[in-house]
Amino acid sequence: MLVALGGNAILKEHQRGTAEEQFRNLRSAMESLVDLLQEGHKVIITHGNGPQVGVLMHQGELAAAETPPMPLDVLVAETQGQLGYMVQNTLANIIRRRQVKRKVITVITQVIVDKDDPAFEDPSKGIGRFYTRDQAKAMMARKGIVMKEDAGRGWRRMAPSPEPIDVVEVDFIKEAYSRGDVVIACGGGGIPVQFTGGRYEGVEAVIDKDRASAVLAARCGVELLLMLTDVEQVYLDYKKPSQRPLDFISAEEAEGHLRDGQFPPGSMGPKIEAALDFLERGGERVIVTSLDSVKLAMAGRTGTHIS
Repeated sequence: MLVALGGNAILKEHQRGTAEEQFRNLRSAMESLVDLLQEGHKVIITHGNGPQVGVLMHQGELAAAETPPMPLDVLVAETQGQLGYMVQNTLANIIRRRQVKRKVITVITQVIVDKDDPAFEDPSKGIGRFYTRDQAKAMMARKGIVMKEDAGRGWRRMAPSPEPIDVVEVDFIKEAYSRGDVVIACGGGGIPVQFTGGRYEGVEAVIDKDRASAVLAARCGVELLLMLTDVEQVYLDYKKPSQRPLDFISAEEAEGHLRDGQFPPGSMGPKIEAALDFLERGGERVIVTSLDSVKLAMAGRTGTHIS
């Protein structure tokens, strides 16, 4: 299986984001994943990096007079190393304590995007901190960046979010995965690169983590895509009086609900789109659930199952 960890597994809302907080969160999260290893599953892990990239961007802005800020592709690479270490260290310690015979490896992963992807013409992925309208206007004038109002929470820098095409390091990942090693890859959706003039070049963009996970899972011949988020199930009419959970549904049903606007772009929409992409590429099934509900979901007692 490929397990796509939501950001809440590493950093919870309203936390400051200290290393201690993130390690503590991971210690709880990784216990559930080691249960899967003990049951004999082969596992690839992907993860988000939104809050961590935002912190690095803010640090770069504060220190710009002293040190040059890094471009977005480099920041994604930095967070892959940072979070890969945290996940790998935590997971390996639990594996050792529970005497599970598995190795853990982190792969700094580049993901290929199309230089002509229309997303580059319309940056729409909010990254980093929130600002007031006046602050945003001043930053746009000074830095030449795109900023937009984001869901009533303030103004944010916007980055292009192109579609992932392929994973550069996929052969290394497949080899380790086939041995039974636990592979941590495509952190933050992967480092976005374009193939141009016979070489890969990084681009300033953010790839959706779940979309990249679907591509990687299909390329590695994974049967199950386990998408862990902050809700136990996917719901119709979410947060309305008529809210109801989805249990076992077909890809066709999921696609119909997506067309009907049940899964908004800034919420469950990208996850359902990624799930459908994985199934279209030959995957067998997708489970969407919360980290705390993994055991019950794997037993078919909760979660949303799409096949």
